[in-house]
Amino acid sequence: MSTVKEQLIENLVEDDEISQRKITIVGTGAVGMACAICILLKDLTDELTLVDIATDRLKGEMMDLQHGSLFFNTSKITSGKDYSVSENSKLVIVAAGARQQEGESRLSLVQRNVNIMKSIIPSLVHHSPDCKILIVSNPVDILTYVVWKLSGLPPTRVIGSGCNLDSARFRYLIGEKLGVHPTSCHGWIIGEHGDSSVPLWSGVNVAGVALKTLDPELGTDSDKDQWKNIHKQVVESAYEIIKLKGYTSWAIGLSVADLVGSILKNLRRVHPVSTMVKGLYGIKEEIFLSIPCILGQNGVSDIVKLNLNSVEEALFKKSANTLWNIQKDLVF
Repeated sequence: MSTVKEQLIENLVEDDEISQRKITIVGTGAVGMACAICILLKDLTDELTLVDIATDRLKGEMMDLQHGSLFFNTSKITSGKDYSVSENSKLVIVAAGARQQEGESRLSLVQRNVNIMKSIIPSLVHHSPDCKILIVSNPVDILTYVVWKLSGLPPTRVIGSGCNLDSARFRYLIGEKLGVHPTSCHGWIIGEHGDSSVPLWSGVNVAGVALKTLDPELGTDSDKDQWKNIHKQVVESAYEIIKLKGYTSWAIGLSVADLVGSILKNLRRVHPVSTMVKGLYGIKEEIFLSIPCILGQNGVSDIVKLNLNSVEEALFKKSANTLWNIQKDLVF
């Protein structure tokens, strides 16, 4: 007796099992799952795989997403504790790691998360040797360096989410102050994704009008409008959100989906993401910091050469030194 399926469907050709746009997310905490839902709703992948060591939660998150399949276009959602499930990923997003506690700086997290990366990265690269890796875990700049070292991949294929979110926060706050939508406010934050980040006030503009031409004191201590407070809010916002709700998730999930779109669709958009900056702006060490990068199917294909003024360059070097003083003592 033939089954209902056999009576309904006659197979003509064997399915090609190899995904063309497979994404694996390692870590199914608040950040990993925010990344997952944003990627699914933006229709960026034909196969999404979740990996975590917490097997019950992992299965629950997978089932929860699978049951929403009617409402997005990704037909295949899988999960597993073993890294073999990540095989043939085009992009791996690393959102695993110890969570930042209230009052804890991103940098103090570092050694705890280095040890976690050692257990994750070699297996991922073994199963997907041609992948790009996007690091979201904090402290993201140092961990991007660590993942680059552990993976053996070229630095162009190991990318930290970096200041993509800081710059989004910056543009949102500028827009709030001016009463203009953030997409029409242009401004960049570079350097560390953290306390030593550098706002490029010289480049802040709306419709090509540089705000510095309207007020040369903009962003300085002498600025009567106190624009400098906007950068202070950018730096403090994550700490405030962690204090209020325990973690950050939605904005970083949206930011990551923005980066994923540029990479997998080969859009060649410019993003402030963490990449190798050795040899730039007088930096001699192997450090990853955010600068404007062109992202496409090969990862970071190009960087935009910024004309930093003397103040901005000094702050960028200070950001590099802040990271180097911690990175040089890492054990891995």
